[in-house]
Parts: sequence; C-alpha cells; structure tokens
Amino acid sequence: MINVELLKAICETPGAPGFEQRIRAQVIEEVNPLVDEIQIDNMGNVIAIKRGKSRKKVMVPAHMDEISFIVTHIEEDGFLRFHTLGGFDPKTLTSQRVIVHGREDLIGVMGSKPIHLMKPEERNKAPQIQDFFIDLGLSKAEVEKVIAIGDPITRERELIQMGDCVNSKSLDNRVSVFILIETLRELQAIEVPYDIYAVFTVQEEVGIRGAIKSAHLIDPDFGINLDVTIAFDVPGAQPHEAVTKLGKGTAIKIMDGMTICDYRMVNY
Repeated sequence: MINVELLKAICETPGAPGFEQRIRAQVIEEVNPLVDEIQIDNMGNVIAIKRGKSRKKVMVPAHMDEISFIVTHIEEDGFLRFHTLGGFDPKTLTSQRVIVHGREDLIGVMGSKPIHLMKPEERNKAPQIQDFFIDLGLSKAEVEKVIAIGDPITRERELIQMGDCVNSKSLDNRVSVFILIETLRELQAIEVPYDIYAVFTVQEEVGIRGAIKSAHLIDPDFGINLDVTIAFDVPGAQPHEAVTKLGKGTAIKIMDGMTICDYRMVNY
C-alpha cells in the first residue's frame, strides 16, 4: 500500500532551489530512524548512509528542490515581478496560486494582460515569463513589510488522487524523494552488500549543482539517479514520439541533453 499521505506532505512542502530548508528538515525527520548516519554538506545536501558488508559505495541521489520563482521587483501598486528558478512553460501560469516566502508566507495569484484587452497580434503570441505578475491583494507599503527582492516563490496546490494516479505540484522530483525514503524503509532490516548513500540533493533545477557537489564528496563506485521524465501517452501523440507510458514500469534513461548513461548500467 502506497503511503499517499507521506507523498502528499512531501509534495506540498516548499523548497525552491537554494531555499530547501523546510523540505530538508522533513527529509531528515523521515530518514533519521532508517539509516546509520546522516551528513549535511555545505551546500545543504542530505547524505543518508546505510552501512553494508563492504566499503564499496552506491550513491542514489534524488533532488528535493522544485521549480520555483524569485522576487525581482515590487511595483508601485504592490504587484510583484519575478524570475524563474528552473524551467516553466509560461502558458501554464495564468491564474495559478503561489506562495511568496518572505518574513511570513503570503498567498498570491499569477496574472497577465487580460485577453479582452489584447490587440489581435498579441492574442496570437505565446506568453512570456515577463508578461506575468503576482497579485498579493496588498499595497506596496504592506507588501514591503513582509516581502523583499530575493524572496522565493513556490506554487500553491494540494495533492489529489485521480483514480490510480495523483495530481500535484512538485512531483518533479518529490515522487523520487518519496521513493528513496520508502526504499530505505524497506531495507531497514536487510543487510546490504555495499554502503548505500541516499542523497537528497539541492539546486538541481538550476544546474544539478547539489548532485555535482555530493558526487565529488562521496566518490561512489557507481550511482543510480532518481528523477522524473515525460510520459507522452496522450491523444494526438505519434508512436515515434512516445518517451514512456504510465503503468509500464520504471523508465531507464539511455541519454539526455547532458548525459550518455553507462551502457553497462543500462543493459544490467
């Protein structure tokens, strides 16, 4: 039975790149009774170690940050301008609720120029990030009491179940964080052949920075990274465009834009 409540808690906990304090605390609380040792490196990666029968090292990272935003400007009327932390499709942002994490958390709503006021040529253009703002429902003076330039912004959405599936923000990559925690739980009473380094990494969405740091620190004999990928099994998709299909098992990466995976690991 899948612990949906734990997955829900993990997905709904904020953790923008570089601001992973809350999700890090939650991860530590969950894994502390499951491993022999926990280390936090100077970037904020959580390294949970389960000792094995030999000193060979297996590194299993899963990034715990989520695609987010950061405040770049406060308008005279109190609206916020922002920059992305990670990659977004701008057309998904209209009317989405967000949480701005300042001295306290404030709920806001993404907005842009209403379609009713757009010129014909504007309607035919794809939206850009710079077209959006965040409405907090407050004056500039009220906003500045709580919010400053550089504060992180995350999406506000709860996890819901849909048949055999779930819908939530931040399944990239909180579902892998969840899987890694539950794997450690399953291994708790098992003597493993190698030292397992379960690494919950930071700042993946802005350049896999935490994983690079932890890999150099641990120097593993081999590693298996956990992350999400695209399931393009939707209406209109052509067979040659399919990447993965839901319900068909784990996807094993062969390559992406930055990596060609070791063929021995892929074949195994």
